[in-house]
Amino acid sequence: MLNLAAVASQQANDPEYETAPFFKAASLNGAVIIKHRVRSDERYIFEQTRRISTKVIIPFERTDLSLGGRSLFVGQRGWRELLSQLRGGQDDEARDIALLEALDELPSLDPFLLREHLKRRDFKIANCYFAISAPDLERMQRFVSSEISKLVDLAYGGGGGAGGASANISKLVSLLLSGQDDQRLEPLRLTLGLEGENFREGIFSWKGFLYYKWVLNSLWPELRGVISELGEIKLVGPRDPELLIEVKGVGERVNQAILSQVRRVRVILQVYDDAFGELTQAGNPMAFRDFLLKSPEMFITLGERTGMVSHIASFWRYRFPKGRPLRAELSELFDILQDFHQGLGEDDDEKSAKLGAQLTDPASAEPIGKAL
Repeated sequence: MLNLAAVASQQANDPEYETAPFFKAASLNGAVIIKHRVRSDERYIFEQTRRISTKVIIPFERTDLSLGGRSLFVGQRGWRELLSQLRGGQDDEARDIALLEALDELPSLDPFLLREHLKRRDFKIANCYFAISAPDLERMQRFVSSEISKLVDLAYGGGGGAGGASANISKLVSLLLSGQDDQRLEPLRLTLGLEGENFREGIFSWKGFLYYKWVLNSLWPELRGVISELGEIKLVGPRDPELLIEVKGVGERVNQAILSQVRRVRVILQVYDDAFGELTQAGNPMAFRDFLLKSPEMFITLGERTGMVSHIASFWRYRFPKGRPLRAELSELFDILQDFHQGLGEDDDEKSAKLGAQLTDPASAEPIGKAL
C-alpha cells in the first residue's frame, strides 16, 4: 500500500513535498494506492484476466479513512474517463496517467522498488514518498554486500587485502542500489554484452531479485510463526460443528499453500543463484547475461508470489500481535483463512504439493511445517 494521505499530513511542511509531489492533481496526491488481489466477482470489469491490479482510493476525508471514498482500478474498462472525473481538472493529466501505469507495472509497492522504478521512468518525486527505514536499508545493504562479494573477488582477483575488498564491495553495492545510470558500470555491461535498455532493465530486475531474496530471508521467521500459530488458535464463542470441520480443512490447505508458494519463490530465486554462480564460480558471463535478459518477466512473477505470502505474514501479525492471546471466533477465523487461501491461489503444481512438507528453513537443514 502507498498511503499518500498519510504522507500529506506528515510532510505538509516539507519544501520538497511541495516542489516534487507524487501526483500533480491535489485529489490524487491524497489518495491511497493499493496492490489489490482481483476477486472472482471483480474480474468482469477488466478486458483481460489479471490476478493483481492497482486500486486507487480517494478518501472523502484524508484524516478519517473510515468515512470511505471513491475508487477505481488502473486498467479497468473506461478507467481513464473515471480518473478524469476524480482528478477534478485536466492539468498534467497525461503525466498522472503515465505515473499510474508505471505503478501498475510493478508487482508490489515496496518503497525501494517503487523508488528505483519511478527514477528509471524519469518521474521527479520527493524522497519523502519513499520511506525506507534506516535499519531496513542498512540490513539490505549488508545482505547485498554478502551476495556480491564473490563478484568483487572475481573482478579484483581477491587482491587488495581485506580493507580493499571491503571498499570495492561497498562501491559496487552503492552503484547497484543507486537509481542512476553510472558509467562505472560500463565494464560490467561490456562483459555481459548488453546494450542500452536491455542492460538497464536487467540491472533493475537484478536489484529486484536481490530485494526479494532479502525479503524472503526476513519474512521466513514470520511465516514459520504463522504456520505454528495456526495450530494454537483458541476458539471463542459459538461453534458450528460443520463450520469447524470446514475451517480445519481450509487451514490445512492454507498451511500447504504457504509452503508451496515459498517453495516456488525459492525455485525462481534458484535460477538467479545458478546464473550468478556461473558468472562468479565458472567465469561464464553468458549464463548471467541470459538470466538478465529473461529476468524482467521472472521478476514480476517473483514479486507476485512474494507479495502473497508477505500479505499473510503481515495481516496475521496485525490481527494476532505477539504477546497477545491467540483467540478468535470461529466465523472470523474462517474468513481469515478463506482470504488467505484465495490469495494464495489454487495449487496446480503437484510437485509443490508433494515437496511442500519437506521445505526447509533457508537458515537450517531441518524440515519445517506443521498441519493445523
